Amino acid sequence: MRLRRRGWTTGVRIGRSFYFAGVGLAYLIRTQRNARIELIIGAAACAAAGWVGVSRVEWAVLVFTIALVLILEGLNTAVEAAIDLASPRYHPLAKAAKDLAAGMVLIASVASVAVGLLILGPPLWKKLFG
Repeated sequence: MRLRRRGWTTGVRIGRSFYFAGVGLAYLIRTQRNARIELIIGAAACAAAGWVGVSRVEWAVLVFTIALVLILEGLNTAVEAAIDLASPRYHPLAKAAKDLAAGMVLIASVASVAVGLLILGPPLWKKLFG
């Protein structure tokens, strides 16, 4: 059994992993309208958070919530692509899997609106009207 030398090959493999992850993210943003909308809303929430000066903990919750929605959107896209490949014709289980994945994105999106309102609502209200 021959042992592999560590060194630049490990770095190349890690670099390739990051490259392919970037390709996947680019595919998500390029092909999924909802992902683009969610990204714009997330950026607007970050701009509002910077404007009102939220705490570090609130920043962490906002960033995590935005990431969660985008992660679930990516998983939804991956599930749909895999199902389309495996079951090109209509099948009730394929429909159920796609609907379930979309439903999980919906839950995260609704929760993210609640988080945004709880964190950004009071300071925005105070800055704008108070």
